[in-house]
Amino acid sequence: MIQRIQSIYILIAEVLIATLLGIKLADLSANGELLEFFAKGILKGEEVVFNGLPILIFIGIITVLHVIILFMYKKRMLQIRLLVFTIILLLGLFGMFFYFAYAGFEGAKVAFKVPVAFPIVAVILDWLAIRAIGKDEALIRSLNRLR
Repeated sequence: MIQRIQSIYILIAEVLIATLLGIKLADLSANGELLEFFAKGILKGEEVVFNGLPILIFIGIITVLHVIILFMYKKRMLQIRLLVFTIILLLGLFGMFFYFAYAGFEGAKVAFKVPVAFPIVAVILDWLAIRAIGKDEALIRSLNRLR
């Protein structure tokens, strides 16, 4: 299972998305106040100004899907379908970051941090995993033809 390159891609994508739970995503400056954007919401000190439950749910679903996909190495076509679904969820998560940063505050200045790009990196890794799984499937089908 882990010796396949697509498993490494999926594992790295899973770790990147799971790290979003504890890392600061952005700093916001609105109405002269400094706010911090985490996955659990937008915080002013310890006070939650904007709840981030949808982002937490998306991150949780994506992480669980990556774990499930990692252990479905015998069902390659289902693995590919779930990876495509995960890519769609990752793009939605990326869009939610921008929505949460700009929607709640009028004229806010946002300084995004590097972890905001993790969903895009995970999309690329998932796409690479899909390509590798497709190559495995083609190899298996060609070997079955020879028998």
